[in-house]
Order: sequence, then structure tokens, then C-alpha cells
Amino acid sequence: MRRSLRKWASPITLLMLLGLLGWGLWWGWQQLSRPAQVVPAAPCVTHSASVLTSTQVTVQVMNAGTVAGLAGQITEQLRNKGFTTKPPRNTDGPIDNTVVVGATADEPAVQLVLGFFPGAEVRSDGRTDGTVDVLVGDTFGGFNEAAPTEIGVPGGTVCLPESTSTQASPAPQAP
Repeated sequence: MRRSLRKWASPITLLMLLGLLGWGLWWGWQQLSRPAQVVPAAPCVTHSASVLTSTQVTVQVMNAGTVAGLAGQITEQLRNKGFTTKPPRNTDGPIDNTVVVGATADEPAVQLVLGFFPGAEVRSDGRTDGTVDVLVGDTFGGFNEAAPTEIGVPGGTVCLPESTSTQASPAPQAP
């Protein structure tokens, strides 16, 4: 009796391991072939303000040209002007000139960033997170060091990214 059990133990174990391997392959394929889960950006927070400063604006610079490191250099220049910056990266497609992208073309944050890029084009994409993107191409027009770091806010309200909104209105402190 023991001998027949030993005779079948190896093939049964092998079949169980092959079944486990097959299940693992099936599960892995299911995970790889499912649609990517995109986490939407947090919406901006509306604040009353008469002036918007560079410290309240979040900018991401993207390189759309062939000049290596350009987005990193511009990110550093914007950071030196007080902007909150996201890590620089490359775009998916090429762009020749400089493009500033925000929720609307007349948004104060977009206009403030636009002042640093002479001759840049403005695009609006209806974003709700309050950030501004700068796409730089091979015909980058330069960085305006003399641009102002604050701008008036028409209407008295501004929508700021959640991460910088806490900087915009600090909690009151007891005297």
C-alpha cells in the first residue's frame, strides 16, 4: 500500500505545481491586461486674494525639444523665483516654441508664469487642479529674469492647488 502511494506522490505533486503555475500565469495576465487606473488630480481650492504671488503657483516644466536638460534648468530658474515646482519631464510629442498651459488663458497663475517666457503661446485645457505647465521646445525664447513675481487678481478670487493653498492662508496664531 505504501509503495503505490509513493508511486503516485510525485506525479500528483507535479500536477498540483503545474496547476498553481497555470493559475499564477492567468492571474498575472489579468493584472497586465486590465485598464490602467488613473487617479484624478485633486481640485484646486478657491481663496480670496487681491494679489497672487509666485509662492502660491505650482508649475511643471516639460521638455518637448531635443535640448537635453532644458526642462531641468527652467524648473530651477522658476524655483529660484519662488514657484512651487514639480519634477521636470519630457512630453510625448514635439513642440517647437514655448507653450504655457493652464485652466484658462486669462487665469492669474497662467499670466504670472507667462511673464517669464517672452513670446510664449498660451493654451487652456480646463484643468481643475490649479497648476500650470510650461512646454519648451527647440526654439525656446529664453527666461525673463526681470518678470514680476506677483500679479493682481481680477475679481478677488483665485483657485490654488491644494498643496499650496495651505501656504496661501496660514492658520491664525494666538497673540
